[in-house]
Amino acid sequence: MSTIECHPITIAPGASRLFVDFCAASDAGSGVASNQVRRFYATALAGSSWQQAPARPAHWSRIVDLLEAQNPSATASIAALRDGAGTVLTGQQVGLFGGPLFTGFKAATALARARQATASGQPHSAIFWLASEDHDFAEIDHVVFPGRHELKKLAYRSKPSAAVPVGSIVLDETIAPLLDEAAELIGWSEALEALQAAYRPGRTFAQAFADFYSKVFAAQGLLVFDAASAEVHRLGAPVLLAAIERADELHAALLDRNRELTEAGYHAQVAVGSGSSLLFLIDAESGVRQSLKRTPPTAVEPDGLWQAGRNHYSTSELAGILASEPHRISPSALLRPVFQDFLFGTSLTIGGPAEIAYFAQSAVLFERILGRATPVQARFSATLIEPAIGDLLRRHDLAPERVFSQTEDGLAQLLAARAMPIEGKRKLAAAGNALDAELTEVEEWMNLVDEGLGRSARTAGSKMRYQMNRLRRLAANFQLEKEAALGRHAQSMVQALFPNGAPQERVHGAAYYFARHGFELAEEMVTHAASDCPGHTVVWL
Repeated sequence: MSTIECHPITIAPGASRLFVDFCAASDAGSGVASNQVRRFYATALAGSSWQQAPARPAHWSRIVDLLEAQNPSATASIAALRDGAGTVLTGQQVGLFGGPLFTGFKAATALARARQATASGQPHSAIFWLASEDHDFAEIDHVVFPGRHELKKLAYRSKPSAAVPVGSIVLDETIAPLLDEAAELIGWSEALEALQAAYRPGRTFAQAFADFYSKVFAAQGLLVFDAASAEVHRLGAPVLLAAIERADELHAALLDRNRELTEAGYHAQVAVGSGSSLLFLIDAESGVRQSLKRTPPTAVEPDGLWQAGRNHYSTSELAGILASEPHRISPSALLRPVFQDFLFGTSLTIGGPAEIAYFAQSAVLFERILGRATPVQARFSATLIEPAIGDLLRRHDLAPERVFSQTEDGLAQLLAARAMPIEGKRKLAAAGNALDAELTEVEEWMNLVDEGLGRSARTAGSKMRYQMNRLRRLAANFQLEKEAALGRHAQSMVQALFPNGAPQERVHGAAYYFARHGFELAEEMVTHAASDCPGHTVVWL
């Protein structure tokens, strides 16, 4: 088993204040938890009480049938649901070759929580919701794998001509050379075989993604679910109908919630405009997924109007489409968790930073449509340190967080400065310290003489300090030229741990790690996700 270190969620820059405060409020042992953020989540902050599953929906038997049809090999998980087990749900867009690393972390977290509930006497199964109805193809058409000296981006070039749901896009022959590139990067493994079996011409993005993760987490009993069918939408129609018939009420509630978030110093993850709604409509002829815009009631149109593209609909016409062609109407990011919860009676939802932020807004929709809010927890967040990178960190006496705070050039400068001969280090340090001390005294004296003179002195002093730092950089660059390996080491560490200035889990493809470390890594992820770390975990593989 790998060794792990638990760090605050803020170890890597970029987390929003809302998410940071949510993590603090969710940590039962933390005295820093903010009452301010708690009010935006109310009962959605998950304690252990979430393990008491809510009442099963009336359509339970049928939804389990649909799950079984999509997961014929997950017999134990399906049997548990038929026997009354609750559900822990997470999900993600259906990215090429399994998408980024955090996708696996989401699945692992849902499985870990389901296990914990089952062990405490409250059986649960984990479900991974495929966000196959999203239409932003640019977000899912690529994956990034680490190469020997650079990151390699593999992109599917056969882009759809219109904004259709991405899960329905059928792979063509151009997937074959991408698989060949993937094979060169990650080598032969179970993961590569799973990719080759899943991503074949004639399969859809949703089918391929589902097949891959079904194999990765087969031993853990993960259930995957694609909700794009007409039957699923028919089962969830009460939520979609509420978004149609109560559009103005729900819109007003969201505007109030956004205002409250802003006044509290947080951000609203989803902007709510004057004509926005919670729904999308798929055009019957083109298949394009279009946002539905809402026109408030008037004397002429007392129920208001709806617009998708150039077409206009009355509320009754939209309700009629839902009744006859339910698959054409889909929920927005804010409504989707309510739609999911209605379908599965979810006990707990696992989300990343963006989904957690959605919930601060969606809570008002839960309350008005379902009369309750589903508890939510943040997914497992981690940086995986492979042995070769671990050796470099130890060799240069660097903690991972030091790499998180550096650019590639900055880290190379640091390594070079450390590698300089001791005599050079002492001379530069002595000169820098002496210069700073003398300048400080001069600046203070000149400021006493005259404030304007003092300002000029500080400006001149900053220029002299800049030149002193330039001397340090010149010496470090000379050392880099002498020891070219230092630059390569810095490049390797930054690309491995904080590539492109972003957390590893958001950039690197999950399939790379399953290929390098086997499907056993899936079980290890579940084990680590079950730990008590409330922040970011560093895993030394």
